Amino acid sequence: MNILFVCTGNTCRSPMAEAICKEKTDAHAVQSAGVFANDGAPATFQAIEAMDKRGIRLDHQSQTVDESLLSWADIVLTMTESHKQLLNDYFPQYADKIYSLIQYATKGNEKNKQIADPFGGDVALYIETANEIEKYIELLLKRME
Repeated sequence: MNILFVCTGNTCRSPMAEAICKEKTDAHAVQSAGVFANDGAPATFQAIEAMDKRGIRLDHQSQTVDESLLSWADIVLTMTESHKQLLNDYFPQYADKIYSLIQYATKGNEKNKQIADPFGGDVALYIETANEIEKYIELLLKRME
């Protein structure tokens, strides 16, 4: 299965989600992108540090969500409901495969819960965010088995 994680700028949450998912499984192809990304930007220093503390090397360049990525993906998992809604508004033809990560991983049992944006925070905040992302990726992978 091809999994696409989506956040705002593709420098914090979605690159960490991509890296964590890749670390946990080889069974799926994984990418990440941002709804307002500046193509080619590196992950934030804090995201790199948070992943480094997990033993995961985060060598990342941001990319903007586009039709080719959405076409490639079997499932698109956003960090927030607003990311999901934005994608549905711009790409309604892919609405059937766009979910928030938490919505999909919990089968809708944790409504209105979001992965908060750590941008501008310290490494400790990024580690908290990575821990939360990991929790939902583990649920996601169990659901996909």
